[in-house]
Amino acid sequence: MSMNGHQPEISDEEIGMRTFQLRKAQAVERATERIRQGLGTEWSKFTAPEIEAIGYVLGELWAYIAHTEWDDLHFSTLSITDVRRILNFARELVNRKRNSVEVLQDVHAMIVVKG
Repeated sequence: MSMNGHQPEISDEEIGMRTFQLRKAQAVERATERIRQGLGTEWSKFTAPEIEAIGYVLGELWAYIAHTEWDDLHFSTLSITDVRRILNFARELVNRKRNSVEVLQDVHAMIVVKG
């Protein structure tokens, strides 16, 4: 509440952005958990920054593809090699070595093939 006792004005756009960010975070959390379950003990080979980078790529992918496609992705079938490839894609995105759409298409293609 603001000083005058009224709720501060929150625009529809701001609500939309917050909702988008929340849905994205929840989708990434679920996908990361599926990867973790699929890898079992191998998951522990990844460092916290690597796990953060994986989450970053998954979030960008979630924002890029249609949500019906996202629901069809089989994260639990990814191997440790696949996850290391996702980390390489994360570096490409962060360092802007390639067009981000191309990188995300590669990530998507890799996960779809696994399903």
